[in-house]
Amino acid sequence: MFLENRCDGQVRFNFDNHILDTNRRELRRGGDLVAMQPQVFDLLVHLVKHRDRVVSRDDLIALVWGGRIVSDSTLDSRINAARNAIGDNGKEQRLIRTIPRKGIRFVGDVNGPCDAQVALPIEAERPRAGLALPDRPAIAVLPFDNMSGDQEQEYFSDGISEDIITALSKLRWFFVIARNSSFTYKGKPVHMRQVAAELGVRYVVEGSVRRSGDRVRITAQLNDTATGSHIWAEHYDRDLTDVFAIQDEITDAIVAAIEPQIYAAESFRSQRKPPNSIDAWDLVMRALSHHWCVTRSDSLAAQALLERAIALDPDYGQALALFATNHMFGVHLGWTDLATSAPIAEQAALAAIAADSEDAWAHTAHGSVYFSTRRLDRSLAEFELALQLNPNFSLAQGYYALGLSYTGRWMDAYAATQRAIRQSPRDPSSAIYYGVAAYAQFVGRNYQEAIALAREATRQRGDLTGAYRVLTVAAGMTGQIELARAALQELRRAQPNISLAWIATQLPWKLDADREHYLEGFRRAGLE
Repeated sequence: MFLENRCDGQVRFNFDNHILDTNRRELRRGGDLVAMQPQVFDLLVHLVKHRDRVVSRDDLIALVWGGRIVSDSTLDSRINAARNAIGDNGKEQRLIRTIPRKGIRFVGDVNGPCDAQVALPIEAERPRAGLALPDRPAIAVLPFDNMSGDQEQEYFSDGISEDIITALSKLRWFFVIARNSSFTYKGKPVHMRQVAAELGVRYVVEGSVRRSGDRVRITAQLNDTATGSHIWAEHYDRDLTDVFAIQDEITDAIVAAIEPQIYAAESFRSQRKPPNSIDAWDLVMRALSHHWCVTRSDSLAAQALLERAIALDPDYGQALALFATNHMFGVHLGWTDLATSAPIAEQAALAAIAADSEDAWAHTAHGSVYFSTRRLDRSLAEFELALQLNPNFSLAQGYYALGLSYTGRWMDAYAATQRAIRQSPRDPSSAIYYGVAAYAQFVGRNYQEAIALAREATRQRGDLTGAYRVLTVAAGMTGQIELARAALQELRRAQPNISLAWIATQLPWKLDADREHYLEGFRRAGLE
């Protein structure tokens, strides 16, 4: 029998050495936190709660995606990701079973009541504990609460938070946690000390947004987690067109409160160039909410919104940069064709740089175009410039690591992945950084390390083609042929067009020896 336990008002499901906590939105395996995308977590919760019956695919789409149109491949990738998260797979189906022509059912058993759950070691209650504080003031901006009473306004409050994170991230004397990690706390009861331990920060910003017609009320406060005290708090009642000025005022106040001497010396003011149209900004915020979902359908939705924003304001640098980045994401994840997307992305990235030459997003987007079109030295220069402009930009660190790997600088690449992971320690997309770290270790001939990192990447995300590639070749080079063939099978599922010819022509190595090394791993795994 599967037991649903309620402890201290929380709902927890305990199965197969896992604890699924719906209040904290956390899954733990043996006390370790398992990173999951929000949609994968929701899918798993729904299957567990309705384990007494077969759940149809239509039910999953209605309850997890709100009835939006979702392709079969997207749904299958989420089901596979849920299986990977709990140590299951499509072949064994020990816990999540596919019932042909009917749907999906959770079939796991439970061993342990509520008392057994709370008897976990203390370390398990503090995932990521032990993250050392950096040598700079470390800060996290939590997603501001939407107080408008309208779920459709979530993107607006998220956009306020995201802009403040971006402004703070540009300050070289701060260590700012990336947006994707901060946003894992969205909609959860916040315990400041838990946030501090899990993210490795001393300061936490939280707030709320209430939008009503053309008016907006924003509240914000800065918390010192070491003392539990509020350092600064303020609220703003303004016209909607003043939202950019409010964001600058909040950023200024945070800087002044934490580092007054530096603030006085540097005389900081946000240098962001706001859009000419509040409607264009609104569209970009909507697009960001789709972009960070990292799915094919959300990518297309983001592109459509960004096209509308650019039509309203052709010189809006953030819209242009995100449009370019979104197109290159599609290329890197195998959703779109390089020959079609690269010219579109390069034109948008160049326009973004022309609009704002100090936009890290724009240079990252341009670097990703250079990377995919085999101009590696130029790509590294763009990523380095992006990191000079925003040293806390984990996405740029990840791209930089990838570029370094393909130039053969694997030790520098691995170090960059570790910076990216530290800057965003709870990022639902951290699987990408683990996958790049795995490839760096493969280039360095450290095959066992590459296998371990690639497995972690595929555990976090079951549709990550790059991680399956590394797992295949690393296992192939060590003679673990069964593992290599199993990884290759998963790779073929995620990337049906994989072949030696595709690898040889599509991936941008600088050194012929690195290309041959990679191809040899695939040959040993049985790819033709």
